[in-house]
Amino acid sequence: MAGTRRATIGRPREFDVDEALERAMRVFWAQGYEGTSLTDLTAAMGITRTSMYAAFGNKKDLFSKALERYSAGPAAYATGALDEPTAREVATAFLHGAVNTTTGPDRPSGCLGVQGALATAPADRVARDLLADWRNDACTRLKDRFQRARDEGDLPPTSNPGLLARFLMTVSTGIAVQAAGGADRDELHRVADTALQNWPRA
Repeated sequence: MAGTRRATIGRPREFDVDEALERAMRVFWAQGYEGTSLTDLTAAMGITRTSMYAAFGNKKDLFSKALERYSAGPAAYATGALDEPTAREVATAFLHGAVNTTTGPDRPSGCLGVQGALATAPADRVARDLLADWRNDACTRLKDRFQRARDEGDLPPTSNPGLLARFLMTVSTGIAVQAAGGADRDELHRVADTALQNWPRA
């Protein structure tokens, strides 16, 4: 009996966990958290609900994992932008990265971090709060980077790192919403350039 139990427990999964998570991420990205049903997820992932729960937990757990995958993949531009040598180059990489990610031809339009939060019901507060924390973390990292830029003389001493970070987050969110509505990639790149025309100089 014990040997049978071990064989059952040790039996490999009959699906690619990484591929299933990629598919779940794309469903959430395209439809948002509330707009995505368990049936949508299991159909896209090609697995049963039992397999989904066993591998990823419930819908909120799966969404959290999908958001992590999105951050490390399509939205990795946000972290990469922080390594640019100047504050202006950080801002440029951040906004143009947002345009490229939200308008890619082989992926859903818009941003998972924005799409996922739209029209969430009170019962889905956990998902809404998760996304709010995700966006606030990005804003904090930008603020810290601009604070360093100001300390190093790359930004004028009168600049407000927190306000600059919030400005970029606001513009990038607008870019995502416009992209989800079908805005042209080239046009959104021009929007990003326009937003940066008055970027403060040291």
